[in-house]
Amino acid sequence: MSQRRVQKVAEAIREVVSMAILTELQDPRIRDVTVTYVEVSGDLRYAKVHVSVMGDEVRQGLSLKGLQSAVGFLQAKVGDRLALRFTPRLSFLLDQGVKKSIAVARILREVLPAEEPAEAAEPPDAVEPPPEELDA
Repeated sequence: MSQRRVQKVAEAIREVVSMAILTELQDPRIRDVTVTYVEVSGDLRYAKVHVSVMGDEVRQGLSLKGLQSAVGFLQAKVGDRLALRFTPRLSFLLDQGVKKSIAVARILREVLPAEEPAEAAEPPDAVEPPPEELDA
């Protein structure tokens, strides 16, 4: 199957699942969930939905369990929206990209020297003469 079609199906699945999570799921475990991207197999039968969950590991685990319990509902939504021979089987994975980028930024702040603020460095032509030269 063409790679372009696989990418279009992945984007459509991401859109359908995102809107269903946002507007239709009533499970209290599923909060602060963002669908980051979707990977679809070449035969369009399987889809890995990568989600980012704001919060600690307990909140992330609860959200993943809630999404796993709602997988049938979400697959039905995907099947209704997309005209495919087979509805892809959804599986949810936790996307650690945001967490890793925050950790890298923290490490870089610790390692790199602090830059001077822009206001502290004045251009050389803006330096005022000493007060004794002004009186002369």
